[in-house]
Amino acid sequence: MSESLVVCDVAEDLVEKLRKFRFRKETNNAAIIMKIDKDKRLVVLDEELEGISPDELKDELPERQPRTFIVYSYKYQHDDGRVSYPLCFIFSSPVGCKPEQQMMYAGSKNKLVQTAELTKLPPSGHLGGAVG
Repeated sequence: MSESLVVCDVAEDLVEKLRKFRFRKETNNAAIIMKIDKDKRLVVLDEELEGISPDELKDELPERQPRTFIVYSYKYQHDDGRVSYPLCFIFSSPVGCKPEQQMMYAGSKNKLVQTAELTKLPPSGHLGGAVG
């Protein structure tokens, strides 16, 4: 039942930004970081980062707030020499967050994934749960 729970909608401008991000042509690592506007009950853009490594991205995550949904595109070198740029969806929910915040983010995660059409990712390209 909780899979159908929707607490917040996704801002229209963010939906468009995520759509463009999925088809970006740049070859550098990049991330779109999103948060929930509690008053409007909307998932909105927090910041965009270019040229960011996974370690730098980890350092950007707040330690005590689940303010973070991230879509991350990075360069991946395959063993056979091919290069690909997979997308990862990251949901950060650190220990010690307020239960209301955790519920708001957890309840909005599936709506964001569906609205942004991130469901087309292979299982290896989808990261769920806590990060960091």
